[in-house]
Amino acid sequence: MSSAIDHDRVRQSYDTVAEEYRSRIGGELAHKPLDRGLLTALLEQTEPGAPVADLGCGPGHVTAWLAERGAPAVGIDLSPGMVAVARRAYPEAEFREGDLLHLPAADAEFGAAVALYSIIHLAPEELRPAFEEMRRVLRPSGLLLVAFHLGSHVLHHTEWWGHEVDVDFHFLDMAAVSALLRDTGFAVEATLERTHHAEEAETRRGYLLARRAA
Repeated sequence: MSSAIDHDRVRQSYDTVAEEYRSRIGGELAHKPLDRGLLTALLEQTEPGAPVADLGCGPGHVTAWLAERGAPAVGIDLSPGMVAVARRAYPEAEFREGDLLHLPAADAEFGAAVALYSIIHLAPEELRPAFEEMRRVLRPSGLLLVAFHLGSHVLHHTEWWGHEVDVDFHFLDMAAVSALLRDTGFAVEATLERTHHAEEAETRRGYLLARRAA
């Protein structure tokens, strides 16, 4: 199946669940102290006033969290439905429609970026071009925080919260993702794993904090 068709499936699936996703997931940072800590660390190491991108922003709650802490935050998501929900809920932040492989952003536009559980919908061969694109939109020495589910399998969902969908969730290997980041011009500064919280799906989570080489 072609990449374009795969991305259409993801887009349509997230359009379908957009409203319910926000109602169920929009408050998740309240019970994720580690995520808040990593986001805070990223902001503290980013030049004040530099825009911060939330890549695969979903309903915009992380983008809004960044904006509430003074960052000019820009959320980017593949799903028009998600972007519409985010714009209504968080008018203080900017949201754009866009694909991780073709980000709607200028070269070196952002001082930092986060990609929380968005690369899990990419095919394995798309990870490298996605990281190259993230590097393109980051300023030299800009930080990138990536989070994903750990493993080596793919889950296919045809139903999600009672809605009909058609979407794959790729579980990823920490060492392989780290190596790809290094190969695409990043220096990995921190690697972290954690188990799921009670409110989350029962998966192990991985985080990588990487800095764009000059």
